[in-house]
Amino acid sequence: MNILEWLKVILLGIVEGITEWLPISSTGHLILVDEFIKLKQSADFMEMFNVVIQLGAILAVVVIFIEKLWPFHTKKNAPEKSWFKKEASGGFMAGFQQFCNNYCYMDKIVLWLKIVFACIPAMVIGLPLDDWMEEHLHNSTVVALMLIIYGVLFIVIENYNKKRNPRITTLKDLSFKDAFLIGMFQVLSLVPGTSRSGSTIIGGILIGTSREIAAEFTFFLAIPVMFGASLIKLLKFGLAFTGTELAVLIVGMVTAFAVSVFAIKFLMGYIKKHDFKVFGWYRIVLGILVLLYFFFVK
Repeated sequence: MNILEWLKVILLGIVEGITEWLPISSTGHLILVDEFIKLKQSADFMEMFNVVIQLGAILAVVVIFIEKLWPFHTKKNAPEKSWFKKEASGGFMAGFQQFCNNYCYMDKIVLWLKIVFACIPAMVIGLPLDDWMEEHLHNSTVVALMLIIYGVLFIVIENYNKKRNPRITTLKDLSFKDAFLIGMFQVLSLVPGTSRSGSTIIGGILIGTSREIAAEFTFFLAIPVMFGASLIKLLKFGLAFTGTELAVLIVGMVTAFAVSVFAIKFLMGYIKKHDFKVFGWYRIVLGILVLLYFFFVK
């Protein structure tokens, strides 16, 4: 590969790192970028690359939020009071409770259970329809329409949300029911151009979370979802990489990781003072430009 091809790989990593976390659709942008910047790789590899590159972005979430996500501690750091309201008198349950008290941050264990629970709808609906959606929905027209539709939704929902006070302002306030409802909104993101972060943030705001909690929980949901999606794509591809293909994938992932660190920190700082309407307008403008390009030029 020449230097121009490597610059294309880096550009795709930059696009992924920015758009995975901002509610503007990473898959949609990668599909659109691919229309203008073609890597000299097979179609099967690019289909896999556009998903697996997201692992680099996911690693940025793990690094930034490790204190909120890591569920274990040493016995030395165990709390004096048991997390369990009712202590077991003996047997397996007593041993289990003791282990949890000695080595686990139980609030973080519960958070992970909520994350997994929220992923169930996407798994149940997404896995059987994966091939069908790739064949029928991964195109510029669908991406453009979803960019516009969800752009309008962001503006409408933010205007509606001005009159409300969030009932969920911490991750502990988020119930299993709330998590599952957000997971239902995540199903919408299976359509390219929708944005996984966009759909779940909209869902979070609608059920009453603050913007910060909606964004954080969205980031956390991405970890199992993207790992699962990447594993599926890798297995479909067959893990039979050439040296060049492996290098392309690694460079793309490393770039996505580095850019994601800045993108996540930017978004968390931005939403403390601003709403999401600017992303709605961006989606609308981009969607219209894409429709015009593919209708009149392509």
